[in-house]
Amino acid sequence: MKMKSTGIVRKVDELGRVVIPIELRRTLGIEEKDALEIYVDDDKIILKKYKPNMTCLITGDVSDDNLVVGNGRLILSREGAEILIGEIKKAFQIEEV
Repeated sequence: MKMKSTGIVRKVDELGRVVIPIELRRTLGIEEKDALEIYVDDDKIILKKYKPNMTCLITGDVSDDNLVVGNGRLILSREGAEILIGEIKKAFQIEEV
C-alpha cells in the first residue's frame, strides 16, 4: 500500500477524537453518519469507509454486485430479488401482464 501525504495535521481532542477534513471526506465519499473501519498496521492507524456485508438476505449469496434497497436495510442478489418479487406478487395476488 502506497501512502500519500496530504499535508493536513489534526490534533486528538480530550475524548480521543480527530476531525477528518471536509476535503478528504468529499474525495473519499464519506458522509455524515457513515461508519469507518479501523485497522492497525505496525505504528499506523488506517481508516476505511465501512462497506456492509453484501450478503443477500434471501439466498445468502455474498457479492459486491448485490443490490442494496430500502434505504440500506435490504441486500438482495438477482435471484433473491426474483424470489422476493414472486412472493410479493403471490401475497398481494398481483397477476403478470
